[in-house]
Amino acid sequence: MRALLGGAGLALAAACIAVAGGARTARADPADARTGIAEALGQFQAGHWSVARQRAQAAVAADPGWGFAQAVLARTHLALGDGLAAQAALDRAVEGGFDPARAHQLRAHARLLQGDAPGAIAEAGKAVPRYAGYGNRIRAQALARQGDVVAALAILEPTVARDPGRAADWVALGQIRMGAGDMVGAINAAAAAVRADPTSPDTLRLRGQTMRVQYGLTAALPWFEAALARDPYAHDTLIDYAATLGDSGRTGAMLDAVRRAMTARPGSVQGYYLQAVLAARAGDPATARSVLQKAGGGVQGVPGALLLGASLDLAEGAPAQATVGLRELVARQPTNITARKLLALALLQSDAARDAFDYIRPAADRADADSYTLTLAARALERIGDRAGAAVFLDRAASPVRGRSTAFAPDESLGSLAAAARPTPGDPAVAVPYIRALASAGDAVEALAAARAVAAANPGAPAAQLVLGDAYAAANRPAEAATAYAAAAASRFDEATMLRLVDARARAGQRREASAALSLYLAQNPSSVPALRLTGEWQLAAGDVASAVATFERLRDLVGDRDVAVLAGLARAYAAAGQGDPATSFGAAGYALAPANPLVVDAYGWALYRAGNPGAALPLLRKAASLAPADPAIAAHLAEVAG
Repeated sequence: MRALLGGAGLALAAACIAVAGGARTARADPADARTGIAEALGQFQAGHWSVARQRAQAAVAADPGWGFAQAVLARTHLALGDGLAAQAALDRAVEGGFDPARAHQLRAHARLLQGDAPGAIAEAGKAVPRYAGYGNRIRAQALARQGDVVAALAILEPTVARDPGRAADWVALGQIRMGAGDMVGAINAAAAAVRADPTSPDTLRLRGQTMRVQYGLTAALPWFEAALARDPYAHDTLIDYAATLGDSGRTGAMLDAVRRAMTARPGSVQGYYLQAVLAARAGDPATARSVLQKAGGGVQGVPGALLLGASLDLAEGAPAQATVGLRELVARQPTNITARKLLALALLQSDAARDAFDYIRPAADRADADSYTLTLAARALERIGDRAGAAVFLDRAASPVRGRSTAFAPDESLGSLAAAARPTPGDPAVAVPYIRALASAGDAVEALAAARAVAAANPGAPAAQLVLGDAYAAANRPAEAATAYAAAAASRFDEATMLRLVDARARAGQRREASAALSLYLAQNPSSVPALRLTGEWQLAAGDVASAVATFERLRDLVGDRDVAVLAGLARAYAAAGQGDPATSFGAAGYALAPANPLVVDAYGWALYRAGNPGAALPLLRKAASLAPADPAIAAHLAEVAG
């Protein structure tokens, strides 16, 4: 953003200061105003946008009627994402004599920031030729906001090809591509933006956002920190930084970043939301609710806020209220298993068992469904009188064996999904649910053909590569599935992609590559519970006992003392380390919570045996074997103890 108004550089702006200073009627302190604006322009050029706004505000205070000073103030507001303040400053600028023809691109930007995409397009179309580049960029962003991504790309892609040195255009292009799911294109645009202007807070922030998706939390943090080094009180960057710190488990640093964001923008909706998240994680639901209410309607409909609000409703004994937001969230994000579990629980507590089963069934039918999901499905069936069906889910919940991570089966019928996909077969938004439905219906051949087509049409979209991997996995071709998952992970290495990639490589006999992928993900996402669980199990299997103990203890810090899988893992890890007291203690705690879970029963029995108490161990190991007669590890433990 080298040009303040979109086309005029600092030299022209300085000339405007000199001319305006000589032409205006003397104000309270016009000399101070000119000095302040000169400083504001210099700070703006250096990427210190918050300081630039402070200097511009001081200049406006010294000479409120100077239109050009108001226009500079408006531009700093726009850089910091405050469209309402920018619009007010622009109105004052025109009242003070600023040429309204030079403000259309700025007004367009202000309207866009306030969510008025049609108004932004209309204003952008009025921009004079000198500021056409700025106006076209805003028009493209507004078109994308309205859902016309093709038209937006048709404006920006030729623009950056003609002039690759305009960082703001690359930033806009990267944001649009990322929103459309083209992560490869977004990553490339972010890299080009940094090359064009490595000091711009916007380019550094976009690079941080793409790094978070591409590699993970740890890789993103230095980019957000670099952006904040240019502008320490950039509100939106502080929010991104705080959220990334929180997901990394660094709650103290997260709180500091949130406080800075609230200082930069008092009453920040995002700031209140993150404060509520912190309070909830600290086990203080009353404070979390109070803070969340301060955000008001600003977080209404935000997925994270819906999930948090529903969790607080359940904690406060208001399940019916919780179902309202959760139904909306599941409708918008049907593959959100956490939301489905919470909704099923809320419905069970509201005596709506049939609805509870309908919502939890897509998650419970997955081969890798966790024991809690399966238990919820069983309890719902018990409530409606289907004890035979409930027994099936309870048996699966008690089994220590889990299937592979797979695609989420859609709720819609195969016929309706096929009809939706037919007009635009290469569009991932409609093709991916159709392909998943084909795979769920057992039509692996057709699913694979459709997946190949959508992946070829969208090489930069991780979702397309992911569904191709799912199709290969459904066809029992794990090596090819791993290749497709690796292609998806190259641009979006999130939890779902990691789990599929690790599973496919392990099934393909690529254990070393699977372990490397898991280690890489955990290095970037050190608080990932699924990654830590898998790591702990693999460390135990490899005989790395000390590391397994540390991993399961880390899990206990994250999830608490009532997760039976973690307690069983700790019992086995401490038993393998020859530490009988903690092994039997954790084994007993797990057994008290889940006496019918064969994994838990076996862990407790084995811990007792390794602690020198075979008499107490044998009945437990026999019980575990009766609960899971096909499990070879449990059978081996029983054989050793029984002699």
